[in-house]
Amino acid sequence: MVSVAEKRRTFRALHASGCFLLPNPFDVGSALYLQRLGFPALATTSAGLAWSLGYADGAVPRAAVLDHMRAMAAATDVPVNADFESGYAKDAEEVAESVRLAVATGVAGLSIEDRTRDKNKPLYDLAEALERVEAARRAIDAAGGDMIFVARSECYLVGHPDPLKEAIRRLEAFADAGADCLYAPGVQKREDIAAIVKAVAPKPVNVLIGAPIGMTLADFAEIGVRRVSVGGALARVAWAALMRASTMLKEGRFDGLGDAANFAELNGMFDKRG
Repeated sequence: MVSVAEKRRTFRALHASGCFLLPNPFDVGSALYLQRLGFPALATTSAGLAWSLGYADGAVPRAAVLDHMRAMAAATDVPVNADFESGYAKDAEEVAESVRLAVATGVAGLSIEDRTRDKNKPLYDLAEALERVEAARRAIDAAGGDMIFVARSECYLVGHPDPLKEAIRRLEAFADAGADCLYAPGVQKREDIAAIVKAVAPKPVNVLIGAPIGMTLADFAEIGVRRVSVGGALARVAWAALMRASTMLKEGRFDGLGDAANFAELNGMFDKRG
């Protein structure tokens, strides 16, 4: 197995230049398949994990998330970035404790977002969000500082009235506070993406793509994006296939099983793990 230190060095090097795709498996099996395809790094998905455990996104207990991170990191030879939501913490001190536990799982990176999940106040005030980012940075540094720290602003996802302006304001502050990579999930307009890249340069930027938008990885590279992830999209693709086939079964039909993956091929991918 590749050591945690090696994975973290590899992950940091990926952020130094170029543009890479960071797909989001939802369990160990899907992670191993994506690794087999040759992706240089992977990322967890909070939504994909939640649905696999029967929770809504954002409702999985911290202990279960840490167990998932540990399993994903241990099973793979490529770096794994963790979707760590808002740090599973009420305040900055608890963020630091959560991040300390996350570093110990062996992941190569993690993200902290500024969303509260309170419908009446969906984002932390910038001052409080900064305290949480700074607490995460200190916890990572105290553990050696080799992990990539991603700071996210959820302005687009929570319906902020001026998401680009507010996201840039926050991401610039997060960059100054020590984030290694910046991320505003939900941004899709080319000009908005370019504006974010320019605002936080030379820090790298992650872009989330959950559906076709008429752009390729090469297009993102041209803009200056460093990495592109797909969040819960692969989990939603898997769920869509399950839902279609199951609906047909309920109707007494079996034609929904016609697109199933080959048993021998699937089994052969995992026969060395027994």
